[in-house]
Amino acid sequence: MFGFLRDNVWSPLAGAVLSQPYDGYAVYLLDVLIKIIVVVACVLFTFAYTTYAERKVSAWIQLRIGPNRVGVFGFRMFGLAQPVADGIKAIFKEIIIPTRASKLLFVLAPILALGPAFAAWAVIPFNDVMVLADINAGLLYIIAMTSLAVYGIIIAGWASNSKYAFLGSLRSAAQIVSYEISMGFALVCVLVAAGSLNLGDIVNAQSGKYGFLNWYWLPLLPMFYVYFVSGLAETNRLPFDVVEGESEIVAGFHVEYSGIAFATFFIAEYTNMILISILTSILFLGGWLSPFQGIPVVGAPSIFWLLGKTALFLFLFLWIRWTFPRYRYDQIMRLGWKVFLPITIVWVVVTSVMVVAKVPPWFS
Repeated sequence: MFGFLRDNVWSPLAGAVLSQPYDGYAVYLLDVLIKIIVVVACVLFTFAYTTYAERKVSAWIQLRIGPNRVGVFGFRMFGLAQPVADGIKAIFKEIIIPTRASKLLFVLAPILALGPAFAAWAVIPFNDVMVLADINAGLLYIIAMTSLAVYGIIIAGWASNSKYAFLGSLRSAAQIVSYEISMGFALVCVLVAAGSLNLGDIVNAQSGKYGFLNWYWLPLLPMFYVYFVSGLAETNRLPFDVVEGESEIVAGFHVEYSGIAFATFFIAEYTNMILISILTSILFLGGWLSPFQGIPVVGAPSIFWLLGKTALFLFLFLWIRWTFPRYRYDQIMRLGWKVFLPITIVWVVVTSVMVVAKVPPWFS
């Protein structure tokens, strides 16, 4: 087996790399590195000001003021520097490791939670040309990356040497796995509808002269709803944050974490929120496509349509959190297994029938 890999895989690969001029290869690596830095920086910036937006939205809903003091150079600037102050505070706070905790795993768990959340962005297309890795199995890659985050949560609870943290991690893992199945079947419906695993091809399959009526939100409306609500459960957001219910289990799997280690879990949660929002836009709302496609009106650049749709779903994340009460754990599991899962299985069949029958305007 190793001989086969050496002769048939490694040798052609090495030959292809070595045949390239060194300077050209270095430029290629530098180009990829710059793109990665830009994507990560944009995600971190969006994370920071999503926390600011959440505090302002919650304040508006509850008739409060929200952040309005922290600014720069003596100017309050509506509190826009509050995320920066929060980040600096988290960096300089002490990381306390419990006495009998597994130190290596305790430190590794936040990295395992954050790593997949960032890695998934490698295949996200921002328009028809702006994508870091335009791979054919992009949808499969997304499923794989988002599934890995549960390991960081389980390890965090186990390594903390705390029964509260361990119970919280088990509840969180059970909830994530339960709703991942429904999300997976919803993505299968999108795959069947578009006939491709490539995210760019999925967006292009939703183009047409009818604009937003060509998007998959209409033929896949139940899956649209299931995917977004399952995304709420995947990210442990209200009304599905029972694993972090402070009045019940002392904040769940990250109760023993402090400082930047706790902030890492926080970053992972909000990064996954942004990821779910942009994926919902790509899979069901035409991604970067204009809702007025085919209508002679002045249009905005394609990336702004995608960012606008993503912002809408992020606002829904915040609005729902401060509107609905927390579910009981049995209600959460019943919704995932007895409601969402049967609906998704049925709709896979319905979508297949629509594709075979070439129902216009989506599949004709």
